[in-house]
Amino acid sequence: PKPDLAVLREQVDHTTEWGQVLHSPIVEDHLLRIFTTKVKRTVWELHLPHGDEVELVLDQGNIEYGDKKTPISEIELELKSGDALQLFDLALALQQDIAMHIGNQSKAERGYALYAPQPSEAVKAESLKLTKGMTIEQAFQAIAINCMAQIQGNANSVAHEQDVESLHQMRVGLRRLRSALSLFRGVIQLPEALQQELDWLATELGTARDWDVMAYSTLSSFAGVLPGHTFVEDIKLAAIAKAQQKHETVSACINSQRYTRFILSFMRWVLGNNWRETATPQAQKKLATRLTKFSHNILLHLQERLHKHGKKLHDASPKQRHQTRIAAKKLRYATEFFQSLYPAKQLKPYVKALEKLQDELGWLNDATVAEHLLQELENEQPDLGHGINFMREYLASPKHRDKVILKQWKKFEPMKLHA
Repeated sequence: PKPDLAVLREQVDHTTEWGQVLHSPIVEDHLLRIFTTKVKRTVWELHLPHGDEVELVLDQGNIEYGDKKTPISEIELELKSGDALQLFDLALALQQDIAMHIGNQSKAERGYALYAPQPSEAVKAESLKLTKGMTIEQAFQAIAINCMAQIQGNANSVAHEQDVESLHQMRVGLRRLRSALSLFRGVIQLPEALQQELDWLATELGTARDWDVMAYSTLSSFAGVLPGHTFVEDIKLAAIAKAQQKHETVSACINSQRYTRFILSFMRWVLGNNWRETATPQAQKKLATRLTKFSHNILLHLQERLHKHGKKLHDASPKQRHQTRIAAKKLRYATEFFQSLYPAKQLKPYVKALEKLQDELGWLNDATVAEHLLQELENEQPDLGHGINFMREYLASPKHRDKVILKQWKKFEPMKLHA
C-alpha cells in the first residue's frame, strides 16, 4: 500500500536533485497516490513443440484516477528459454483468432496520461550508431530496427489522436526504411508479401501527408499573394476538412489487424535474418563482410548521381527537378545512416546543406502535388473552381523559387566526401 522509500533511496544518487528530495525527512508524509492500477493477472507456462518455454501473462482490469478510468486488456509474452523468434510466431498465431494491437505504452505511462494529459509529441529518428567493425548484415538490422522504432513510436498518436506531426514523422520513418531496403537491395531482398504490405502502408500515410502539406503549408503561401481574397480561406478550410478525412482513414489503417500482422511479420524477418533463406552463396558471403567499404561505395555512388542530376537544375523540367529531389533524399538518408562512421566535422555541414537543398526541391514537389489535389477538390466542390484555377496556375510556374534552389545547390556542390 505504500512505496518502500528505503529501497528507492538506494537506487537514486543522493547528490542529484531527485536524490535530495527523496532523502528529505518530510517527503515520506507528503507522498500521494496519483492513480491506481487494478489488475487481475493470469499466468500460463507454455511448452512449445520445439522445446521453447514461454510465459504468457494476461492482465485485465483498469487504471483509475478520480472519476477517470482506462481499461487494461493486455497479453505479455516472455521467453524463458529457446528461440526468441517463437514469440513472434506465437503472437501471430494468437492474432489470427483474437483482434489485438501492439501496445506501445506501459501501464505507468497510461496512468500519468490520465492524471495530466499532455499534447502529442512526435517521435523523431533516434541517433544511429554503427561501428566500422560491423558486418553489412548487422548494419542493416540496426538500421531497420531504428526505422521501425520511429514508425511504432508515432503509431499511437496517429491512430488515436490523428496528430499531424506524428503522421509526418511516422511517414519519415517509413521512407527511411524503404530507402534502407533500396540501399541493401544487392544483398538483402524483402519478400514480396512484406513488400506489398509496406507499399500499402506507404500509400495510406503518403496520401494523408500530401493533404496535410497542402492544407497547412502550401496554401498558406497565398496569404501574401492574394491578401483580402475570401476564396483563399474557403479553399483552405475545404482542404483541411479533406485532410481530416484522410487522417481518419489512416487511423483505421493503424488500428487494423493488417497493420499489426505487418509489424510482427516484418520484425520477425529482420531479427531472424530470414533473407539468408533466399540469398545466393555470393550474397551470403558479402553479408558477412565489413561495413566500411560497402557504406563508402554507396555514398560515393549516390553523390555522383545527385551531381549528375544537379548540374541540369538551371533549366530543369519538373521531371528533372523531381529526379534531383529523389537523389538528394536518398543521399541524405544514406549519409544519416552511416554518419557515425565518419568524423562529425566532416558530415554535419554536408548533411545540413543536403537538408536545405532537399527542402527547396521539396517545396516544388509539394506545389506539383497540390495542383493535382486542388483538381480533386474542384471535382468535389465546383463552386470553388474560380479560386482553385488561379491557385493551380500560380503553382504551375513557381519561378520565384529557382534562384533559391540554385543558391542551395552551389553551397552543396563543392563539398567532397572522403573515407
